[in-house]
Amino acid sequence: MKPPPPNADGIAASRLQLPPGPWATVLDGLCARFPAITRAAWLERFARGRVLDEAGRPIEADARYRVGAEVYYFREVVDEPRIPFAERIVHADAHLIVADKPHFLPVTPAGGFVAETLLARLVRRLGNPDLVPLHRIDRDTAGLVMFATDPRTRDRYQALFRERRIGKRYEAIAPALPLLRFPLVRCSRLVAGEPFFRMREVDGDANSETRVDVLQRGGALWRYALEPVSGRKHQLRVHMAGLGAPIANDAFYPELRERQADDFERPLQLLAQSLRFVDPLSGHERMFESRMAL
Repeated sequence: MKPPPPNADGIAASRLQLPPGPWATVLDGLCARFPAITRAAWLERFARGRVLDEAGRPIEADARYRVGAEVYYFREVVDEPRIPFAERIVHADAHLIVADKPHFLPVTPAGGFVAETLLARLVRRLGNPDLVPLHRIDRDTAGLVMFATDPRTRDRYQALFRERRIGKRYEAIAPALPLLRFPLVRCSRLVAGEPFFRMREVDGDANSETRVDVLQRGGALWRYALEPVSGRKHQLRVHMAGLGAPIANDAFYPELRERQADDFERPLQLLAQSLRFVDPLSGHERMFESRMAL
């Protein structure tokens, strides 16, 4: 098994296998590969030991460029936003961590977030660089995320998601749909839309399925129970919008709103409420429920 990448402050280093090119030094190659990062910024990272060789040892900026060599580097974001909400650990054992993720916090590094992610926070908090998320939920969504803690048993739990042997239940607040009969099933074909981070429904064989029921009626907004059978990106958000009831405070569906700074007073009203599965190690049924509420 390949050793995990180096870790610092709860953040795993990114790995790059140096591609063919005319560069004399590793610094030259990194500057060409990542033109958005200035040469001065790379020099500063080298000086702080944030660029490493395949053994995890700091290398010098003038190190010779060798095609095929592995280099590790730590992503950094200038003025990374602070998410002012705390995660909560719902369950911890030798193999699993189950955490309640607050709205606005990404699960893993992406875009403008590196240190302010659920994974980085948990690694720092628990001192376990082997933590790996077994699934993802959107940054805008709150609720349960399950992590493997032990590389030796990780694949047994990952198989639950690959083979759809885990029950996931969400709650959402969305406009009333008094003309529809519940429970119902929404099936459709989801493909990448425009811009790249949105999804859309198109004609063709369905590749997504969501079971929808009503938990609470009354007024203009109802509380819904959503059970995704498949796990497509933004599936619940697209399906609810397709039914005519976009989830409250959704800035992506049905229409994309102009992206602004996070409005912490108006989180997306979607919560990953429970996870249920038969434990692949013990054979016992397990269920975890979020302690958060919409």
